[in-house]
Amino acid sequence: MTAAGAPDTGPLTLKSGTSWTDAWHRCRTVAPEAFRDDRVLNLWDAGWRTDGRVLPAASPVDGTPIAGPPRIDAETAHRAVRASLDQHRAWRHVPLPERRARVAATLDALAQHRELLALLLVWEIGKPWRSARADVDRAVDGVRWYLDGIEDMLDGRAPLDGPVSNIASWNYPMSVLVHALLVQALAGNAVIAKTPTDGGVACLTLACALAAREGLPVTLLSGSGRELSQALVRAPEIGCVSFVGGRDTGADVATALADLGKRHILEQEGLNTWGIWNFTDWDALTRTVPKLFDYAKQRCTAYPRFVVQRQRFDAFLAAYLPAVRTLRVGHPLAVAAPDDPYPALDFGPVINAAKAKELHDQVAEAVDRGAVPLHRGSAADARFLPGQDTSAYVQPVTLLNPPRSSPLHHAEPFGPVDTIVLVDTEAELLAAMNASNGALVATLSTDDPATYDRLAPQIRAFKVGHGVPRSRGDRDELFGGHGASWRGAFVGGELLVRAVTRGPAGERLPGNFPDHHLMP
Repeated sequence: MTAAGAPDTGPLTLKSGTSWTDAWHRCRTVAPEAFRDDRVLNLWDAGWRTDGRVLPAASPVDGTPIAGPPRIDAETAHRAVRASLDQHRAWRHVPLPERRARVAATLDALAQHRELLALLLVWEIGKPWRSARADVDRAVDGVRWYLDGIEDMLDGRAPLDGPVSNIASWNYPMSVLVHALLVQALAGNAVIAKTPTDGGVACLTLACALAAREGLPVTLLSGSGRELSQALVRAPEIGCVSFVGGRDTGADVATALADLGKRHILEQEGLNTWGIWNFTDWDALTRTVPKLFDYAKQRCTAYPRFVVQRQRFDAFLAAYLPAVRTLRVGHPLAVAAPDDPYPALDFGPVINAAKAKELHDQVAEAVDRGAVPLHRGSAADARFLPGQDTSAYVQPVTLLNPPRSSPLHHAEPFGPVDTIVLVDTEAELLAAMNASNGALVATLSTDDPATYDRLAPQIRAFKVGHGVPRSRGDRDELFGGHGASWRGAFVGGELLVRAVTRGPAGERLPGNFPDHHLMP
């Protein structure tokens, strides 16, 4: 089907002007200081540098070769961190009106190049066009909210003693990482960002080039997390470490920080669950299910687990299966005619072919050990270019009762794989919803408000929705996690500013710290 819903009349083609070559040429035109013929550059000590060994990279969309990260060594990273401290000591004394003006100018530049930033996100991490553009818009609009209220947020507060080091996953380069960088700089800090190894380097390079032009103290580095950890996490020059990623890597970062007493924000994954208990509004669930597959569930607030009351399972399936069968998957730039609008897809590829194979293997193993496959999407229904590489694509899958030995039972798959667990009592419901020792979000669908009010406080998630999904949020909405899903300061709204500034002596920030847990 075309984006307008009419039948396709022939093979699909790439939308005009959207090839990787087109995007790359536009990057070199917009920011020639940051892009060379065959590579992006690292940014440190206020200059773009050709240091680092460039790794080969391919787009998850169709295997097209794209720009890889120029990985620097540990010594270069230490030099960059020392240079960032010098920038920090100067920037912290820049008056707030000037900081605000420079951040505002950066936002204007990002908005001007919104389409190019979004196109880079499509090629580098496989986002459909709608999701890619929303990622850019959320970054710009979210930081504008801080511009309007920053005076009150900074009242009685001062920048940290050193720059903020940011290590983030690849899935939201703009609305999570660039958003955080700009708010941290607005609060008076120099900022350092490590490019994610799995994708987003060109998008981040363009965004940082636009910020650096406006005089923001930004450092952008590529490299192995293990090799750069000594500089980006442990270095005494660092004032705060902000991490977004998985629990294994997050635990390594937390261990490195344990004896340093350093300010930190560690957002880690959890198994976000959706509970069904004494519930009957099945039409609402049917409308919601496709939305839960946004960007192939490659987001920290995705819901990969349904915990369903056994007595309601037949009704649940009658609502769930028709919805999951409507999902639209394919090449995010494949159209029937070159000038057609971008296709309306629920998701495209996962981040790379290796992740796709991991998910396929986990599903096969779970089924071999007793899981019941309830739904498998078909590649025959997907929108692909003739002969394209589809190795990074995973069709939606739903499994009933994954075995306890399977990673799909206790961990977030980070892909379009739903699992369903059946329960008979409220105690079993809560145990299954709390399977991962803490989560970022959860939802409980029940018709009785009193039941929700009684059970929701026992669900170990930072945000719990009543029949509706919860998200990271924007502007004044706070964000954090329960249990092992979060360590350090909570963020969102004014808490993000508080997390990267110093307040009164003896201040205890809301968050999960070794010596205290404080909810906002």
